[in-house]
Amino acid sequence: MASRLYTWARWAIRRRGRVAAAWLLLLAVVGGLGITLHGKVTTQFSVPGIESQQAQDMLKEKFPEAAGGVARVVFAAPEGEKLTGPKTSAAMEASLKQAARVPGVADVSDPLKSRTVSVDQRIGYADVRFRQQASDVTQDAKDALADAMAQARDAGLEVEFGGSAMEHKTEVGGPAEIVGVVAAFVVLTFALGSLIAAGLPLLTALVGVAIGVLGVEFMSRYVEMTSTATVLALMIGLAVGIDYALFIISRHREQLADPDQDIEDSIARAVATAGGAVVFAGATVIIALAALAVTGIPFLTVMGLSAAVTVALAVLIAVSLVPAALGFLGERLRPRARRTEGRERAPGAWGLAWGRAVTRKPLLVLLAGVIGLLALAAPARDLRLGLPSNASQPVDSTQHKSYDLLTDGFGPGFNATLTAVVDLDKVPAGDRTATVTELRTALAGDRGVAVAAPPVTNADSTLAVIAVVPKTGPDAQATTDLVHRLRENASTVAKAGGTLYIAGQTAAAIDVAGKLSDALPLFIVIIVILALILLTIAFRSLLVPVKAALGFLLSVAASLGATVWVFQDGHLNGLLDIPSAGPVTSFLPVLLIGVLFGLAMDYEVFLVSRMREHYEHTGDAAEAVTQGMARSGRVVSAAALIMVAVFGGFVFNTDPIIKSIGFALAFGVFVDAFVVRMTLVPAAMALLGRRAWGLPGWLDRVTPDVDIEGAKLPARAAAEAAAEEEEEEAKRDKASVR
Repeated sequence: MASRLYTWARWAIRRRGRVAAAWLLLLAVVGGLGITLHGKVTTQFSVPGIESQQAQDMLKEKFPEAAGGVARVVFAAPEGEKLTGPKTSAAMEASLKQAARVPGVADVSDPLKSRTVSVDQRIGYADVRFRQQASDVTQDAKDALADAMAQARDAGLEVEFGGSAMEHKTEVGGPAEIVGVVAAFVVLTFALGSLIAAGLPLLTALVGVAIGVLGVEFMSRYVEMTSTATVLALMIGLAVGIDYALFIISRHREQLADPDQDIEDSIARAVATAGGAVVFAGATVIIALAALAVTGIPFLTVMGLSAAVTVALAVLIAVSLVPAALGFLGERLRPRARRTEGRERAPGAWGLAWGRAVTRKPLLVLLAGVIGLLALAAPARDLRLGLPSNASQPVDSTQHKSYDLLTDGFGPGFNATLTAVVDLDKVPAGDRTATVTELRTALAGDRGVAVAAPPVTNADSTLAVIAVVPKTGPDAQATTDLVHRLRENASTVAKAGGTLYIAGQTAAAIDVAGKLSDALPLFIVIIVILALILLTIAFRSLLVPVKAALGFLLSVAASLGATVWVFQDGHLNGLLDIPSAGPVTSFLPVLLIGVLFGLAMDYEVFLVSRMREHYEHTGDAAEAVTQGMARSGRVVSAAALIMVAVFGGFVFNTDPIIKSIGFALAFGVFVDAFVVRMTLVPAAMALLGRRAWGLPGWLDRVTPDVDIEGAKLPARAAAEAAAEEEEEEAKRDKASVR
């Protein structure tokens, strides 16, 4: 691999103008497509086959007027007043008549006529039902609905919006994310010691991210994807794009410290060595993200593939655009000689000192690190999965305010309203009314149900819908238990030949969480096996992969534990601006495992490859550990801090899903880089000694030799140099003959 990358890099350097132009042309083409022909994204996390989705599909087919998106308009009269007052009721009625004229609206309920007013008559709501599904309701229609409430507001009423058609839109690119990029630039400046060198990784990463994100926007025209797919591609693409460029540029500047080092040869060697590690590490991230497809959940598969494509672009840019840009900069990246008190400063002094410290008593370091990580992981035992309700939206958002008003007026369970969908197609026409009545009585009799509304049927009475209001909120464990109990009432309908489905947003969130929980063990097994195979190929060792996989599992457990402690248990809510504690986002564990696996293998490859490189040249296993730390400790630390800065910027995004993903990844990267890779790995390698680098004979024969350390590079470089010299000599001879 190293030899091929060396040859490729020399080609890219010599044709750097064409390489840069090709990437800029690709950016222009994809950017134009993404901006002008982008599709629309959805905020709904649907999974084919789950009960709630089956019910939604049935409603769409047999009862379309009940399947459209709903905007719930919540009215609140000032303290001491009532919605039933002449002035307030007239204003509310006028606003609702205006809402009925909004394009796409099929039906608008009246709070006073439908008795959807609180006992004290201060809070009420109207359901505005659209003909389209929630994800198809346009922003223009939502804005028109908000404008229609002007008369109600003028009368002194507070008007807020909830419901499936008014889901909070995920936005990126705010001040928090920009702060993360600025922090990454500061880290790059310290790591590389040059403003020009620090700006280059940001520039190349932004090119890759722009192509990836705009490409995802274009593909949303043809593939249904959630709003988080684009954000994930941005988050991961930016982080790995900066890191991959950093590794190559850092190696290049390290080599240029030798005043006799040729610029072109240095760039090619950096791409062949650090770039080889980039290709291998990037491949692990891509495979891990693509492996999200094994969950069988379409929206998660699309998210994983979108991020994987962006990472692939980051790898391609690192081994093509980065060397081309380095060729343009030439001597300007050569570091100035540094001297301290008359002596030349030793490279990697900090990494060397840290490596010696953690390998002095390796067993003690291992025990302390493992115990500490297990302590961090302890809260994960109580992990509960779900999807954020409106209680998790920003406090100043209309969704959160409507949630609070409905809770005050009707109780916490009102925001968790379930929909019992009854298929009566096979029930004799004369028995349908009795069957539905009996079912409603059974549902209302459950200890967790506050109200079971009268049934509503479609035109031919083959489908009935019953609204069921729990006593507890959407994020409560009791509500999850209630959904499972209500589904046991299916026998009541089945006896008559019908079928009962429990649906609605709350039930859908519970179903998605259950589906993901079932997929999690298989995904973990696939990832661990993948880690063992890839690292066995990379390092031609069995013990190194086992150690790496165990460290990865510890990092994931610690990150999940911290996420549960913060988001589910409600700690640090004020500091991180978390409106309400609740279950962890259902797809976060799977996503965390996939992404963190790739990033953990990044650091493992970069750190251990330098150890193996020294061992290949000296055969000294103990010295290889400390020298590997000296050579790669600084750059790995800088890369990890950049990841933490970029992911950490998303912690302050207002979207609760993005916030929790950003926190889990930032914490996971920090723990994996500084506790596992920089501390436990050198300690374990010191204990293993020469045994770390062995393979059984039979396995050694079948394992391909990828040479990511570049052990065979000097011979290839010498051969290429000789070939070029012969070619030049032949040209001179030919010229002299003429």
